[in-house]
Amino acid sequence: MTKKTVRLLMPQWQGGNNQHYSFGAELLAWLSPKNDQPLIEVPVKSFDGSPLENEDGMNGRAQLFEQMTATQHLLEAHKPDRVVILGGDCLVEQAPFSYLNEQYDGNLGVLWIDAHSDLVRFVGYDNGHTLPLGNLLGEGDKQFSSLVKTPIKPENVFIAGLATPSQEEESRITDEVEKAGVYPEEAEDDVISRLGLRTLNANELAESTGSIKKWIKENEIKHLAIHLDLDVLDPTSFRSLLFANPDEEYHFSAAGSIQRDRLVQIIKEVSEATEVVGLGITEHMPWDAINLKKMLEAFPILND
Repeated sequence: MTKKTVRLLMPQWQGGNNQHYSFGAELLAWLSPKNDQPLIEVPVKSFDGSPLENEDGMNGRAQLFEQMTATQHLLEAHKPDRVVILGGDCLVEQAPFSYLNEQYDGNLGVLWIDAHSDLVRFVGYDNGHTLPLGNLLGEGDKQFSSLVKTPIKPENVFIAGLATPSQEEESRITDEVEKAGVYPEEAEDDVISRLGLRTLNANELAESTGSIKKWIKENEIKHLAIHLDLDVLDPTSFRSLLFANPDEEYHFSAAGSIQRDRLVQIIKEVSEATEVVGLGITEHMPWDAINLKKMLEAFPILND
């Protein structure tokens, strides 16, 4: 029987508090291969120049919650077997992955390919995109995790591609974080240890997917959702990332280091090991296109 696959365009920017995530999602939808998969757009409140309100420790909480519930309603109405998510900030994946876990009787496997774990809230950096995996596990933010009817089983989660900064980079990041007054409510390593989550750092992932395939086999993962935060890529070779802003250096967290060809190989190898029923692509920040748009807006002949 042919499975129904939908593409979910969710140009959400509030989770990262950066308007450019919307354009990144829209461009992802335009760039994706054309086929018969229907494209469903989640209604997202556009950036109007006003700063997001910090509501109970999260910027834009009400807008994010409304958009997440809208995503749930769309999925329940269309009832797909497989979902491709074109985001937007990382929080866009909570509702689709939660939906898929219910579809597959609470046995969904989640491969979280990301330079960061997305498990905990960082006080002082009150953006919701630091929490999607934590919410899916029934942890994270109480309001958002309450929307997850069936939490993902910890043994069904594998986090791969975690950034491994050098000592010099680690010292610089620590200095910037302390200067900004940012701190995690619970250390990520403590959460990973407490829940028994499997992890692989970027250097290990670049070498082999053997431990991921072993995890799939040992845990009998028959249906898998893959989260792909593009920040797992090396920003010196793929520049459409938050870390690669040509006009502003980013110092608050470590950048990824995976090469493009290797990432394609990883996705192919995992897809051969089990059935992939979900793929989320997030945090696309196409700086060259963004800056070209600004240039064009300044040309008089284009504005007469």
